[in-house]
Amino acid sequence: MKVFRYDKVKAEEAKEEGASKLKVRWLITKDIGAPNFAMRLFEMEPGGHSPLHSHPWEHEVFILEGEGIVFGAGEEKRFKAGDVVFVPPNEKHQFRNSGSKTVKFLCLVPHHTNP
Repeated sequence: MKVFRYDKVKAEEAKEEGASKLKVRWLITKDIGAPNFAMRLFEMEPGGHSPLHSHPWEHEVFILEGEGIVFGAGEEKRFKAGDVVFVPPNEKHQFRNSGSKTVKFLCLVPHHTNP
């Protein structure tokens, strides 16, 4: 078992092309003994967004702070703290911060997406 503070994990600029004002902390990875899934904490500044993209795995997202818009399946939906977002495999999607505060959200993905 491991217990640690999220803010002790380095926040890195998101490397994906098309990302803006977006940082990621890889909280749980294979390196600490998790064989199947990675847990990431994203921090998106006001006006920031993830790239518009798709891939063959799902996203499971929990919004911790802030508010914004998620685009998927050809439509936009608003989100706020406490909301849960599921993005199915192969669905083109993008998260955008439409508020005045940083959006923080947890995102779980299978390990094959971990660099």
